[in-house]
Amino acid sequence: MAVALVAAGCGSSSRSAPAASGIHKIRHVVIIFQENRSFDSYFGTYPGATGIPMSNGVPTVCVPDPATGQCVRPYLDHADLNGGGPHNAVNSAADINGGQMNGFIAQAQKGKKGCANPTNPACTHGVNATDVMGYHDQSDIPNYWSYAQHYVLQDHMFESVHSWSFPSHLYLISGWSATCANPQVPSTCQSALDPVNRTNNNPTPFGWTDLTYLLARHHVSWGWYLDHGAVPDNVSVSAVPAVHGKHLRKRQHGKRGKKAGVPSIWNVLPGFTDTHQGPQTGSIQTLTNFTAAAKAGTLPAVSWVLPNPYDSEHPPALVSVGQSYVTGIVNSVMRSPDWNSTAIFLTWDDWGGFYDQVVPPTADALGYGIRVPGLVISPYAKAGYVDHQTLSFDAYLKFIEDDFLGGARLDPKTDGRPDPRPTVRENAPILGNLVNDFNFSQTPRKPMLLSTDPTTTLSCPGGGNPGAGGTCPGAPVAGSG
Repeated sequence: MAVALVAAGCGSSSRSAPAASGIHKIRHVVIIFQENRSFDSYFGTYPGATGIPMSNGVPTVCVPDPATGQCVRPYLDHADLNGGGPHNAVNSAADINGGQMNGFIAQAQKGKKGCANPTNPACTHGVNATDVMGYHDQSDIPNYWSYAQHYVLQDHMFESVHSWSFPSHLYLISGWSATCANPQVPSTCQSALDPVNRTNNNPTPFGWTDLTYLLARHHVSWGWYLDHGAVPDNVSVSAVPAVHGKHLRKRQHGKRGKKAGVPSIWNVLPGFTDTHQGPQTGSIQTLTNFTAAAKAGTLPAVSWVLPNPYDSEHPPALVSVGQSYVTGIVNSVMRSPDWNSTAIFLTWDDWGGFYDQVVPPTADALGYGIRVPGLVISPYAKAGYVDHQTLSFDAYLKFIEDDFLGGARLDPKTDGRPDPRPTVRENAPILGNLVNDFNFSQTPRKPMLLSTDPTTTLSCPGGGNPGAGGTCPGAPVAGSG
């Protein structure tokens, strides 16, 4: 792939910088954006976190099952393949149910089954709708828990928008989700929970301002890295799911056996008009370029890393494969000469229909959405710290702006490219500050390299446990290219 928007600006921003202090000790921000897991589904039993309410090890909460009339408690689920539930805006509202947080099973029962396109937010991939009440523990996802134990776990990280993956990715890069009558005129954009996506006939439908515009104005390098490249805009997502299962596995590999790349609903950046206007100091690239830059010590100032469906943990993709994929990326940064000046932010783009018991707070009409896991991995991250601040993906924008842009915001009043966004999300009064997750006075901590093939209690769909690279018997091997 990768069609670079302009020449890649991968050179380190720190090559001639004076001694830095505070947040400016971070010269490289890496955001790893995985798919479709709620906080409680991964860290609901993590010590010290606001997790699943328990009494003597038994959950004290339950969700009604309309099919049986019973109330189902969260339960430990070692299955590597989880079904999840539908997770569009209407499902988010129904799951939350006015703050009762009890609509998850009913929505899973109403979801479409046997979907050709597993990234369709209307789908339920499990046979049993109560699958959404299952959670994993340390024995299933030991690497994720190790990152939490040695670095920072955020237990009040909320999706920026109460909707699905597509608008969530728009928020990640721009702090807004909208539909524009004329993408060349930002003033024609209006808030949307389910905006118009890009197509061959409409390749740049996103007319409002994204963060790369500000980064370019301030000559800050960036990279948008895609696992196995991008799915072409003229190819339907339903043709390239690349997830576990015999019928889907055949579609994962093209004529040359290459794994499908990142679909357009996740690869949103090429759809912004501003990335095609004026000079840019970054580019859209394959993930192999990220690992090469890490090895060479030439990471850009800001990196976003997006998975293809197979590596994403998006149901029905395997948990083990996603954990192995993420571990490989983190290891590449830890081995890099840039490690001592890097902060890795790891999160999941939406809740995927899985149960969570914390009622989302309100930032504005579009968010926040249901809680997701958040981790901070850095030589300056506090050790074993659980951050209880209210956070969303907007906090990543805020951190980057404070670190590299002198506090400039995606603000129509000041950014030179006014759009009608209703809120400057970085300035929301309820939003915490990621700086609190760091101790910039401490000696940079040494890397903690983990195995990409950890021993787990996960059970494969056909029986047995994941093997090398986190794969189950019969599943294709994940890669990093």
